[in-house]
Amino acid sequence: MDKNKELIQKYTLEAIELLKQLIATRSFSGQEHGTAELIHQWLTSRGVTTNRQGNNVWATNLHVDPAKPTLLLNSHHDTVQPNQGYTRDPYLPEVVDGRLYGLGSNDAGGALVSLMAVFMAFYHEVDLTHNLVLAATAEEENSGPNGLVGLLNTLPHIDVAIVGEPTQMQLAVAEKGLVVFDGVVEGTASHAAHPNEDNPIYGAIPVLEWFKNYRFDRVSPQLGPVKITVTQIQAGVQHNAVPAQLHLVVDVRVNECYTNAEIAGQLQADAPCTLTPRSLRLNSSGIAPQHPLVLSGLALGRTTYGSPTLSDQAVLSCPSLKMGPGDSTRSHSADEFIYLDELLEAPEIYVQLLNPFLKPQDHETLG
Repeated sequence: MDKNKELIQKYTLEAIELLKQLIATRSFSGQEHGTAELIHQWLTSRGVTTNRQGNNVWATNLHVDPAKPTLLLNSHHDTVQPNQGYTRDPYLPEVVDGRLYGLGSNDAGGALVSLMAVFMAFYHEVDLTHNLVLAATAEEENSGPNGLVGLLNTLPHIDVAIVGEPTQMQLAVAEKGLVVFDGVVEGTASHAAHPNEDNPIYGAIPVLEWFKNYRFDRVSPQLGPVKITVTQIQAGVQHNAVPAQLHLVVDVRVNECYTNAEIAGQLQADAPCTLTPRSLRLNSSGIAPQHPLVLSGLALGRTTYGSPTLSDQAVLSCPSLKMGPGDSTRSHSADEFIYLDELLEAPEIYVQLLNPFLKPQDHETLG
């Protein structure tokens, strides 16, 4: 075994031990101080100069060259609340039958610690094609302002990114964006005993049919069509009063063929009710099929696909690839787990992906 393979295996085992500590430390979105401290300590104890902004921890490789572009390695250390279906202690990092159980093990602790191991493997390297920025970020699960989106103005300019999320180490080359709309169907308030031809609850019936049948023209080869779903309805406060308005919430998952601003403009012009977008910042994101990172992954036998789920990719304006150990179907599930084999192989796959990109002159050194 060559020295570089020994190095990545060493960091991999150390990263798995860190993951167990992260699982044992509660880190709900906005409450990640404890895990941020663990990540900070893990890096500094290995000689890395780290930076802290809130509960975001970030660092650069040792030999930064301002003239070079920058590759971001990013994943998050916040978690959702454990759901009521848990039969295990969500904060007990227990290994059973090759599975490491615990809240955040799959989403996205496995990806985070794997990227940290990879960052350490390249940390001392010279003559890389790109500078490296490692960012372990907060508030991903709630799309909060104090996560990656709030850190971007502090970080060096990012030219390309790998976002660590559970993809079974396949290449998510596109990710749907999100726009949530608050809708209002107008009517006329009255006593329920009186005639009223302008009841907004009845008026909502054709509105709901309209949303059910509405289609956007542009269909993505990776992500498919834009998906529109009415997810909430609220109207009325008592049995004998017709309300003046019915309120609804519309969830729109956007492919890369549209910007969120285009989606908002088209729906606001066409919809048979008033629509107000909550935010336009979570755009669809991705990376070109011919990007060197994608080609490197394909050469390793990885496959490409479009991801319907949202991640911090949405706040990045640069090309970005979503890739990490674990399976997204386990995310937010009861008794969340990640396979140890997934954790053991992920850093090596990341390194094999990055070698031709960062070290084209001798890309077999770490492979």
